[in-house]
Amino acid sequence: MRHLRHTLKRPAGKYAALGVALVVVCLLLSANAQYGPRRGGRFGRGREYGNSKTMQEQEVMEKALDPAFKEDVFAFARLRFETDNGGWGRVWDDDTPFADLNVVYRLFEATSLKVQPGLTPIDITTKDLAKYPFVYMAGAGQVSLSTEEADALRAYMLNGGFLMVDDFWGDEQWDHFAAQARLIFPTRAPEPLYLTNQIFHMVYQFKKQPQIPSVGDFYSSGRSYDMRYNYSRLNHDPHYFGIYDDKRRMMMLICHNNHYGDGWEHEGDDETYFDLFSMPMGYPMLINILAYAMSH
Repeated sequence: MRHLRHTLKRPAGKYAALGVALVVVCLLLSANAQYGPRRGGRFGRGREYGNSKTMQEQEVMEKALDPAFKEDVFAFARLRFETDNGGWGRVWDDDTPFADLNVVYRLFEATSLKVQPGLTPIDITTKDLAKYPFVYMAGAGQVSLSTEEADALRAYMLNGGFLMVDDFWGDEQWDHFAAQARLIFPTRAPEPLYLTNQIFHMVYQFKKQPQIPSVGDFYSSGRSYDMRYNYSRLNHDPHYFGIYDDKRRMMMLICHNNHYGDGWEHEGDDETYFDLFSMPMGYPMLINILAYAMSH
């Protein structure tokens, strides 16, 4: 992780067009060995989307893109969905805009990936999903999928796409998401992932499964899990699950009892949170996940 610390300074089949194999090689080499000097000055920045530091970062990314290949870049695509109570709100877009903006800039900064700046929210439709090899779902414990959305996600993943599921806690939210997962894959159950799974060792070597707490709960309790939920059956440890295709390619990574979005969004709010969660877990694990998704 020491190489990543150098770059992550404390803030003061269907998708072949993306050049997947080349991107992965660049990502692996760059993530391991090509970090530059520390960058300062982001602590205490304004929290508005249009603050000058964030806009400067996005402009730097935009200028780095070849105009002839602006579509052949990685985008951090976030799924829009309705909640279990039928409403729209701060669920699918939890932690935006800064989680997404920090992710794309950190990937641009720490790897050789060409990355699309800005936000990329997408609907769960066959048309939208087909544009992205990797998609992200936040607030998974409240997602409510229609039959059409479940069918679109099933086709997307069986066709080579990868879904990362995040930001939900406790027994009840697990039961709710598990029911939604059955809508997508009625005959493919989530399988527990242990530390020996390759996704924990693609680029960065984890000695324990990462757990990133919601920032407010960490500030109030010092614990690495959200204390508001019931853990009587599954306990409050991090739980990772995968859903696989017939060739044993993981199509969906489920990060239960975790809040990666906060690890990305709040990296600049507190040095302790950054040093304990964002730097050693949030970004390295994301790089591992992307390396897996783009090479399988």
